[in-house]
Amino acid sequence: MATRKNKGDSGGEGRSAPVADYRHSEATRKNNPPAKIAAEGHVPLLPKAEYSYSPRLAPVLRFDPTGSADELPELLAEATRRPLNEAEAWALAEALRKHEPWLEWAGKQEAKSFLVDPVALHIHERVSAQAILKVAAREDVNRSLFADPEQEYNEAVQFYRHDVDWSNRLILGDSLQVMSSLARREDLAGKVQMIYIDPPYGIRFASNFQPEIGKRDVKDKEADLTREPEMVKAYRDTWRLGVHSYLSYLRDRLVVAKDLLTDTGSIFVQISDENVHRVRCLLDEVFGPDNFEALVTVRKTGGLGSSGLTPICDFVLWYAKNRERAKYRNLFVDKSASGTADQYAMILRADGSVAQPGSEPAHGDQFWQATSVHTMYAGVQSCLYDCEFDGKVFKLPPNRQWSTTLAGMTRIYKAGRLYTSGNVPRLVRFLEDYPVTELTTLWADLMGTSDKMYTVQTNLRIIERCMLMTTDPGDLVLDPTCGSGTTAYVAEQWGRRWITIDTSRVAIAIARQRLLTAKYEYYKLKVEAKGVAGGFRCKTVPHITLKSIAQNTNLDPIFAKHEPILDARLADANAALEQVTDKLRQELRMKLALKQKQEGKKAITDADRRRWDLPEKGKGWQHWEVPFDTDPDWPEALKKAVEAYRAAWRAKMDEVNACIAANADQEELVDQPEIDRKITRVSGPFTVEAVQPPEMSLGDAIEVETGQFAGEPEELETTFVVREVQMGDTPQNVEAYLSKMVDLLRMDGVRFPDNKQRRFTRLDPIYAGGRSDGIHAEGRWVNEGEADDDPQGPATVGVVFGPQYGPITAKMVEEVIRPAARRYDDLVFAGFSFDGPAQAAIEEGHPRLRIHIAHIRPDVNPGMNGLLKEQPGSQLFTVFGRPRTKVEGPDKDGMYRIEMQGVDIYDPVTNNIVDTGAAKVAAWFVDGDYDGRTFCITQAFFPDRSAWDKLSKALNGVVDPERFEALSGTVSLPFPAGKHKCAAVKVIDPRGNEVMRVHPLGGDGR
Repeated sequence: MATRKNKGDSGGEGRSAPVADYRHSEATRKNNPPAKIAAEGHVPLLPKAEYSYSPRLAPVLRFDPTGSADELPELLAEATRRPLNEAEAWALAEALRKHEPWLEWAGKQEAKSFLVDPVALHIHERVSAQAILKVAAREDVNRSLFADPEQEYNEAVQFYRHDVDWSNRLILGDSLQVMSSLARREDLAGKVQMIYIDPPYGIRFASNFQPEIGKRDVKDKEADLTREPEMVKAYRDTWRLGVHSYLSYLRDRLVVAKDLLTDTGSIFVQISDENVHRVRCLLDEVFGPDNFEALVTVRKTGGLGSSGLTPICDFVLWYAKNRERAKYRNLFVDKSASGTADQYAMILRADGSVAQPGSEPAHGDQFWQATSVHTMYAGVQSCLYDCEFDGKVFKLPPNRQWSTTLAGMTRIYKAGRLYTSGNVPRLVRFLEDYPVTELTTLWADLMGTSDKMYTVQTNLRIIERCMLMTTDPGDLVLDPTCGSGTTAYVAEQWGRRWITIDTSRVAIAIARQRLLTAKYEYYKLKVEAKGVAGGFRCKTVPHITLKSIAQNTNLDPIFAKHEPILDARLADANAALEQVTDKLRQELRMKLALKQKQEGKKAITDADRRRWDLPEKGKGWQHWEVPFDTDPDWPEALKKAVEAYRAAWRAKMDEVNACIAANADQEELVDQPEIDRKITRVSGPFTVEAVQPPEMSLGDAIEVETGQFAGEPEELETTFVVREVQMGDTPQNVEAYLSKMVDLLRMDGVRFPDNKQRRFTRLDPIYAGGRSDGIHAEGRWVNEGEADDDPQGPATVGVVFGPQYGPITAKMVEEVIRPAARRYDDLVFAGFSFDGPAQAAIEEGHPRLRIHIAHIRPDVNPGMNGLLKEQPGSQLFTVFGRPRTKVEGPDKDGMYRIEMQGVDIYDPVTNNIVDTGAAKVAAWFVDGDYDGRTFCITQAFFPDRSAWDKLSKALNGVVDPERFEALSGTVSLPFPAGKHKCAAVKVIDPRGNEVMRVHPLGGDGR
C-alpha cells in the first residue's frame, strides 16, 4: 500500500511528505538466503526436473514420433515401379489424410527432454529509493524502507521455509534455472499473471549483449563481444546450430514459463519478421493454437539502406494460458488520435441546425454521424413495423428489421436522435457519445523508444499496453529477458509486482540505476485501506448506444414535461406567422433564390429554407419545421415567438442529453488513472539477487527417478511430462574443466598488481581425492626468479576455482576459509567473476591465512572456445585489489563520510588490471548500517550527472539540490554509525562487475 512518512514510510493525500512508493502488503515471498550468510543455513535440496514429450499424445503441432513421414518419398517412388501391397497402401493413405502441421528442427526428435536445476537464489542487495532520498533530506532511515523482514538470526537462516513481506526482484542468472527455481522452490507455479519475453531477434552481437554499461553502439566485432562466460554460454546455447538451437532454447523457456502462469494469465513474445513465423509455431506447440489471442503489429522507425521493401514493423505474439479464463481489460484510444473521428463530419449547431461538412465549428457545436437503425432480419416480430416521423412514413428495406421496437424508436425520435432526411431514418451518433475506440492489433502510434539506456531497449509503451490489458494492480509480472529493465519500470509505474531476470551483469546494473532514479506519478487509490491491490481511481468515458437511449424510460417524464410547453410555443409562433404579409414572404424567397444563384444549390442549407421559405398563410409550422434562427426583416413578434420556441427546445434538449449521459454505460480507462500531483512517487523496495552456481560435484551420474508433478495438468498441459532426477553435474565435464584450470595455473602462475609473478613449484589436484573441503588444488609457490628450498615439502597454497558459468559466491568462500587456515599460508580464489558478498567475506579473512582474489582470463574458459581470439603470452591468472575507500569521522555531530578514491578494474579485453580513479566507475553505493547479511543501499552515486535530474526537480524545496549534486560525486553524504557500527561500500565497474569493502565504524576500525 502507499507508505506513510510518520511510520517510516511516506506519501499520501493530505500528508506532509511529498514522496511515496507503492507497497504490496497483501503479498509475500519465500525467505531467500542473504548471500553473506548463505553458508550458515541449509537450503533444501531439490531434484532436477525433466521436461519431456509424452508418447501418449498425438503429434498435433509437435513432431512425428514414428518417423514414418521420412519413408514417404521412397514409398511414392516405389509406387511408380510396382503395385503397393496392402500395408504400403495403407501407410500412403494415412499420410495423405489431413494432419495437423508441425515445426521440425535439428535435434528436436533426438532430444526428447531437457533438465532444469531449480537453483537457490541469493539476495545480494536491498534497494530503496525512499531510503536514499531520506538520507539526502537529512532524515533517519529504518530497515522497513527496504522491506527487510529484520528477522532474528535463527529465523533468518531457515531458508525457503517461511514467508516474508513482498519485495520486487531483479535477478542475475539463467532465465531457465531462475524460472524453475521460482516454480519449484518458491511455489510461484500458477501465480504469475503476465510474462513478457523479448528474445534476441537474430544472431548479431547487438541482438544479444551489450559489453559495457555506457556503450550502446554495439558492432559485430570481437571488441564488442561480452567477456561474461554466462552470457557467452547463453549465446552459444541460443545460436550453436543457428535457428535450430534458437528454437530449442526458446521452447525450453516457454515450457517453464507456462508452468508459472496462472490460469487467467497471458504471455507476450516480442519478435521481428525474421523469426515471427517460427516463434508462433513454437507458441502453438507449447500453449496450443486454441489459446492464441492476437498477433500485434507494432510500427517502428524504418531501417535505412534495406534492399526491397523497408521493414517498419515488429510483432508481439499474445497467448493465454487458458483463453476461456484469460483476464482481459479493454484499452481504448481517442477517436481523434486513431483517425476514426473523421467519420463524424456532420456538425449540429446549438440551435439545432445542421451545418455543412467542413464548416467551421462554433462553441457548443457537436460532431456527429448518421448510422443505421435497422439490421438483418432475425424474426423479431416486435421490430417489424411502419413508422411515421416528421410527417413521413418509413418502411423497412427487404430482409431487414428495425434495431428496436416502435416504442424505442419513438423515444429515440423524441430525444432528437433520429435523422429523417432521406428514405430511411438514421441514428444521430455524437462523437462524445463514445469518444474512444477499442484498441486493435495495429499499433502504429508508438514509433520506437527515446532515452535508450540499452542496445536493444524495448519501447515501454508496448509493454505498458500488454500489461494494462491483462493485469490488475498488485498482479505479478515476470520478464526473463530483463535488458534495461523496461518491464520492471512499467510494472512499477502501474503498481504491479515484478520479477525480472537477465544473464548479463551489465543489464542488471543498467536496470538497477533506471529503477532507483525513476520518478513516477502518484495514482490515487480506489480504496486506501486496500492499497494498490484495490486498484486505482481511473477516468471514465460514456458509451451511449441506440439501446441505451431506446430503453431509457427516464426520458419519458422529460418528454411529458416539455411537450406541452413546446406545443404552446409553436402555437405562438404560428399565430405570429399569420401576420406576415405576402410581400414580405416574397422578399424572403428572393433572398433564398439569390444565395442559390450566387453560391450554388449545394450551399443552401435546411436552416436557409426554414428562415426564408415561409409556409403559406393558413398552413403554419410543424415542430420539425420551425426555423433555427430569424431574419432581420421578420416582424418583431415573429422573431420573439421563434426565439422563445428555440429556447424551450434548447431547455428540453439539455435535460434530455443530461438524462442520456446519466444513464449511459461508462467505460473505465485503465490507462488514465487520476493523478495526485502533490506527491512524487519513486520505485518501491526491490532486491538484487543472483543464482547460486551449482556445486561442482564429481559424484554419481544422473539417475532418472519415476514419478511426476502432483496434479497432472489437463489436455495441452500434458504436452510436457515433468519428471524428477537426482541433482548433480556431469562428472566428466567438471573434471575436465578443473583439470584444465589446474594445468593452466601450474604452467602460468599468478600475477599480482605490482607486476610481480608467483610461479608454482608444485600444484597437485585434490578435487578427486575425497578430502578437498571445496579446495581444488594445493601446492607451493615462489616469486619469479626464486628457488623453492623444499619443493616436496608440505603444501603452503590452496586454490579454489570458481564455476565455469557464474561467480564465486560468499557461500563458497565461507566453506573453505576455515579448513584452509588449518593447512595453508595462502589461499587463492580464481574465478571469472566474484560477487560482492564473496569479496566482503574474503576481506574479513582469517588471522592465519593470506587470501588472494585472481581473475581468470576469459578466453581460457572452455565456453569461450573459438569465439574469442586466443591471446599470446601468459598472465592467465591476475590478482586484483579492493576498492580504495577512506572513512572520515566521526565529526562533532557523530557523522561519518566515505570517500571513494578509485578501484582496480580488470579489463578482460586487454587482460590488465587498470588502476583507475573514481570517475571511471559506473556506480558506487554505500550501506551506512551494514548488518553483515545483505547490502542495503542507503546512498547511490552515479557519475552520470543527469541520473537524479527528474527527482531533483520534483523535490526542489524538499531535498537540497546540492545533496542531489553530491550523488554524482566521490564523497558520500554524512551518515551516523547506526545499529551495527559498520558501513559497506560497493563499486560497479563499466562491465557490471562489483567489488565490495566493509568498514567498521568507531574506534581504530573507522
